[in-house]
Amino acid sequence: MAKLTYKIAGVNIDAGNSFVESIKPLAKKTYKSNVIGKFGNFSGSYLFPIDKYKNPVLVASTDGVGTKLKIAILAGKLDTIGIDLVAMNVNDIVTSGAEPLFFLDYLATSKLNPKEGVEVIKGIVKGCSEAGCALLGGETAEMPGFYKESEFDLAGFAVGVVERDKIIDGSRVRPGDIVIGISSSGLHSNGYSLARKVLFDRKKFRLTDRPAPLKDSIGDELLNPTRIYVKAILSLKKNYEIHGIAHITGGGLIENVPRVVPKDCTVVIDSTLWKLPPIFELIKEFGRIEKVEMFRTFNCGIGMVLVVLKEQAGGVLKKLKRLGEESMVIGEIRKWRRGQSLIVIT
Repeated sequence: MAKLTYKIAGVNIDAGNSFVESIKPLAKKTYKSNVIGKFGNFSGSYLFPIDKYKNPVLVASTDGVGTKLKIAILAGKLDTIGIDLVAMNVNDIVTSGAEPLFFLDYLATSKLNPKEGVEVIKGIVKGCSEAGCALLGGETAEMPGFYKESEFDLAGFAVGVVERDKIIDGSRVRPGDIVIGISSSGLHSNGYSLARKVLFDRKKFRLTDRPAPLKDSIGDELLNPTRIYVKAILSLKKNYEIHGIAHITGGGLIENVPRVVPKDCTVVIDSTLWKLPPIFELIKEFGRIEKVEMFRTFNCGIGMVLVVLKEQAGGVLKKLKRLGEESMVIGEIRKWRRGQSLIVIT
C-alpha cells in the first residue's frame, strides 16, 4: 500500500507557501508606519494611533460577499470581488463615524489556485487603498472534500477607531432632519440569490447578454464592485453634523435605515426622488417583484443613507458632489405616531 502524504490528500503546503510569498508585495502597498513586523507572521501587529485620539473606541466588523462570488467564479473575473469584500466591512465601520485601521481576509477553497488567489488579493489591496486601511494579514485554507472543485469562499474582518464623543449612532436623529441617499454602483453585494433566480433561472440569460435598458452585459452589471464610502464620510464629518448613517446591505432600505433612527421617529422616504437604475428595473420587471420586496432585498440605487440637520443638507450635497459622489435628498424624519411604521416608503 502506497504511503500517504498531505499533498496526496489534497492539501499542497508548498503551493500555499508560494502563494503567501507572491502576495507579500501586494499587501505591503497598503502598509502605513503603524504596521509592525512582517507579513506572514502568526498574527498582525498595528501600533495604535494614541497621539491622534484622546478617548478612542475600537469598532469591528465582519462580512462576506454572498453569492456574488458565484457570479465572479462563473465569469472568470476575480479581480474586483476583493473590493466588495473590503467594502462590505469598512462601509459598516464608517457608519459609526470610525476610521478603518486594518483589514484581514479569509479564503477557503477545495484546492488553492495561486493565480486566482492573487487576483482576489489584488482586489482586496485596491479596496484597502480606497478605504485608507492596511491589509494586516489573512488566512488561506485548503479544504478538499468540503468545497466543490474550483469553488471557494471569502470572509473579511476590519477594525477601526473613533473618538468616543464623536460616535455616530442615531441617538441625535430628530424630527425635521433630512435623509440623504448616496448612490450605489449597482447591487453591491446583496440580493444576488434573487437576482440569479430571476435572470438566469427564469429568463435564461447568459452573463454576456445585454438586454435593454442595460448599457453593459449582465455579467459586468452584476460584478460592478461595491462603492467604498469611507473617505467621503470621514471628510463630511469634519464640517457637518451627521446624526445617523445606514449602510444599505441585506434587508435594503426597509430594514437598514430604521436601525439608526430612535423609536419615537419615522423615516419617510419618497422613492420618486431618484431613478431606479436599469439593473434593478430589469430584475423588478422580469421577476414581477413587488415594490416592498424590492426595497427589502436590494439597495435600489442607494448605497448609503445619511441623516443630517435640515439647515446643513444643502452643504452636505455640495460637498459630496465635490468628493465625486452622486447624492440626493430622499426623505425626512418625522415624529412617530401610534400604529405607524418606523419607515414609510412612498
